[in-house]
Formats: sequence, structure tokens, C-alpha cells
Amino acid sequence: MGKAIPNRSEDYSLWYNELVKKAGLAENSPVRGCMVIKPYGFAIWEKMQDILDKMFKETGHSNAYFPLFIPKSFFSKEANHVEGFAKECAIVTHYRLKNDEEGKGVVVDPEAKLEEELIVRPTSETVIWDSYKNWIQSYRDLPLLINQWANVVRWEMRTRLFLRTAEFLWQEGHTAHATSEEAQAETKQMLEVYADFAENHMGLPVVKGIKTESERFAGAVETYCIESMMQDGKALQAGTSHFLGQNFAKAFDVKYATKEGKEEFVWGTSWGVSTRLMGALIMAHSDDDGLVLPPKLAPIQVVIVPIYKTDEELARIAELADSYTKELRSKGVSVQFDKRETHKPGWKFAEYELKGVPVRIAIGPKDMENGTVEIARRDTKEKQTINQGDAVGFVYNLLDEIQQNIFSKALNFKKENTHRVDDYETFKKVLETKGGFIYAHWDGTAETEAKISEETKATIRCIPLDQKQEEGKCIYSGKPSKGRVLFAKAY
Repeated sequence: MGKAIPNRSEDYSLWYNELVKKAGLAENSPVRGCMVIKPYGFAIWEKMQDILDKMFKETGHSNAYFPLFIPKSFFSKEANHVEGFAKECAIVTHYRLKNDEEGKGVVVDPEAKLEEELIVRPTSETVIWDSYKNWIQSYRDLPLLINQWANVVRWEMRTRLFLRTAEFLWQEGHTAHATSEEAQAETKQMLEVYADFAENHMGLPVVKGIKTESERFAGAVETYCIESMMQDGKALQAGTSHFLGQNFAKAFDVKYATKEGKEEFVWGTSWGVSTRLMGALIMAHSDDDGLVLPPKLAPIQVVIVPIYKTDEELARIAELADSYTKELRSKGVSVQFDKRETHKPGWKFAEYELKGVPVRIAIGPKDMENGTVEIARRDTKEKQTINQGDAVGFVYNLLDEIQQNIFSKALNFKKENTHRVDDYETFKKVLETKGGFIYAHWDGTAETEAKISEETKATIRCIPLDQKQEEGKCIYSGKPSKGRVLFAKAY
């Protein structure tokens, strides 16, 4: 196939963009800032969806679907919410086109102006809480635990495939509860679900924390997040869970009758992850030869490539390959037997390496004579010759080993690139020369937070949930601090 992508060390951004395209994950669309997710990329997203959807349902949530279009007036009901999203909204103002009278194609019909403009969904709190007003009457209707899989539009000017696009796919959970304690427990529970998914399925170690007030979701009382480290040392927010308090309940007059007959506003949460996880998966694990996918998310976990010259040799290899395919599929492993005659084995090896298939089994005439097969793993590129009778069990165990190794490698990288600093000069030096995560003291003010960001481009990613009480001085202002927060440059 030739060299498909540039080296990470030469140009990390170009490496990422080319890898997304060359591996067949996504491409730019005719609409500026939007992407086409190709079949192989969507297959990975589908695996993410399947796993997360099961996790949501196991915690009591049900799926629903709400409109793509939201009346503009809905956004006026929650002041912080509208302020947070106003600059990102796409707006529908007309409902009809007509032929241009001068023959220049079609134009917007000025007579077809909407009485009220519609916002193309940037997030669904407003339209969902309008429905909840009708769905919730008493304590018997609570908790209400709803999730939806949808697309959203946030009008981004600087875009990058999967990481930041004008339209993207996601899930958004929206729940209503009788008490503040229940809603806060839900918020924290979903953060744990996201962390579990990231670490045990994506192989992505994360830091769980709370966002500062300036980074909080618009309309939330508290925002929890998981932060991950990419191979260039930058942070990527991989999921958020928001405690909404009673803000949206009050904005949309969502009340319930208690057991005692009193009328109370409900308490709300919202939480979500998006196709940005695809970007995290790529940047956290992949190398200069292509994708490195954790087996749990790989569309093809095992590929079998025959090496042959005659139809007779292929027939013998195919018989063995078919038996492996049946056995592995019975164990829940996805297998592909690539017997295409249009491409040579070497080309296929390079293709599956680029696509990040975790395990490759090569079978040739000599293997058939010797009763062996060659098994190669994508994460370390090691090859082993295994007896044919042991191959299925070996591969099944190898997938677990690869999954764990990918996580361990990312965890070690995160540890090696996490630093503690106590003064601003050291902070700037470490940020410039080493990058990564930096734990440092902060005085708790938005002013200091903004100045550090303005001067260094590093932001407070979160206040870690496992933050220890530690008296210190803010690296910027010198004022007292009771604990370290996590700084990093971020996507």
C-alpha cells in the first residue's frame, strides 16, 4: 500500500487527519464543517453505541426521541442556557424555496417566513423539559430516566473530523427526580458509567472531576467530567454529566405532587458523550502505521489471510479458516476471512494494520504441511507460530491480553506525562517543554483562571474528585489554596 500516513512526531495534526481519512473512518462533506462517517468508522461508533446503550438500560434508563427543531422562545426561558449556546445556534427562518425569476436556480421564498424561528438542536434540555411538564404529575412519575441517540448542530468555525464538527452524533440523557440527593446521585452514577466505558472498553484512562464555574455547562449547577490524555500530551474531555438543580424545572414549570400532597419542582440532570470519543480512541492508541483498536471496539477483531498459489492450496486453507471462523464466532469474536483474489497478502497485511485489526492469522502451504499458523498482534506487532489445534484458544486469550496491554500502555503514558508544580515559572516551562497534565494550586477565582489561560493556552480541565486537602499557594496569585487542580492544553 505504500506509506499511508505521516509520522506523529513530524506533524501530529496532519497524522491524525490523514489517518482518519486513509483508514476509511470519515471524510469532509460538501457542507463546511460537517463530515461523512464512512462504514468502517460508523461500525466502531455502532459498537460504542451498543455497549453504552446496554449500560444505560442496566441503570434503568429508556430511549426516546425528541424533535430536531426547537422553538426560539424555549431558549429564552433559561437565561444561562441561552447565553451559553447563542453563538453556536443554526436557525431556520423560512419553510419554502421557489424558482428564481431570473433563472438563477432556486431562492428562499420571502413570503414563507416562519412566525417563530426554529433552532436546530444544539442540545435538547429545553424541548425535553417542555415534554416533561406533561409527563410528570406526581411522585409516582419519578424518577423519569430518559436517553436519546441523536444528532446535534453547533456552528463551529474551526473544525476537525470527529473532534469538532458543526454536526455530530451523540447521546444525551435527561432525568427528573423528586429530591436533590437523588439527582446528584444520578449525576455521579452516569459519570462512573462513562469512566467504566472509557477505561474498560476504550482502553482509555481518565481523570474524574468537577468543572470550574466558568467551564460549567450552561444552565447547570454542577458539571462533572472525565478527562483523558492524548499522545501529544493534550487533554480531551471524553464525557460530561450535569446536575441541573431545579433550573430547567422552574423555567418550564415542571412540578410534582409529593406523597403529602404538596407541590414541588423536580430536580434534573443531563449527561452525554459524542462521536468525539472516536477522536479520543484514535489519538490515544494509534501509531505511525495506522489505527490501534482495543478488541472490544474493533469491528473486525480477527482477520485470516490465506497465502497460496493454486486453487487447491486455497481450498485446503479455506477449510481450516472456516473452522476457525465458526469456533471464534461461537465465542462472540468477529472474524473476517479475506480470500480476495484482487489483492496480494502483503497488501492485505498493510491494509489491516492501517485499520487496526487486533489479530491477524496468516496461513500458507508450509503452515498446512507443518500443522501451524502465524499469528500477529497489532498492538506490539509481535508474531508467533502456533499449532493449528491451539490457535482458537490462543487467539481468544490474546484478545483479552491486547485489550489490557492497550490500557496499560496508555496508563503508563499518562503517569509519565503527569507533573506537579508549585510556581508559575515552572508551570510555564513544564507546559512548553513537556506538556501533559499538570497538577497545581489555584486560588479559586475566575480571574486567575482566565489569566492563566490567556497567557499559556492551558485551562483548568477539572477539580479532581480524588483531590486531597493540601494547603498551598496559587501558582499565579500567591493566594491560599486548599488543593491542586488539573491543568492542560486541550482539544
